[in-house]
Amino acid sequence: MSTPKSKRPTPARPNSSKRAGRNRRAAQMTARKTAKLKAGTRSTVGQQHLSSTQQTGRAGSKQARIIAMLRAPSGATIDAMVHATGWHQHSVRGFLAGIIRRKLGLNLVSAAAESGRIYQIADRAASTVVAANTSHAG
Repeated sequence: MSTPKSKRPTPARPNSSKRAGRNRRAAQMTARKTAKLKAGTRSTVGQQHLSSTQQTGRAGSKQARIIAMLRAPSGATIDAMVHATGWHQHSVRGFLAGIIRRKLGLNLVSAAAESGRIYQIADRAASTVVAANTSHAG
């Protein structure tokens, strides 16, 4: 009869030291995250979105390029923004919805054209006129 092969014995280590190391690391990570959140948190009560002149951003960044394209009188198409940034179409659309509209609070209007949909940042008064004109167009 053959005897069953035994596994190689492992050195005895107390389980408590393993858990203590994990708990310590978890507590450190939580403390770092909390510190980051506290440093980056600002009270938004009574504050409005910064105007375009007050916004700080890096000149020449991809986001700055897209905003400059959208502020141009001719506006910009998704394809033009894709070409300028190297992003995918869905990334450009997400930037328009998430950053331009929601985070920065800018008024983004779009109109259909032969070359595709044209996007443009407009002031509030002009956008209501554009929206009124496009809704009645047949």
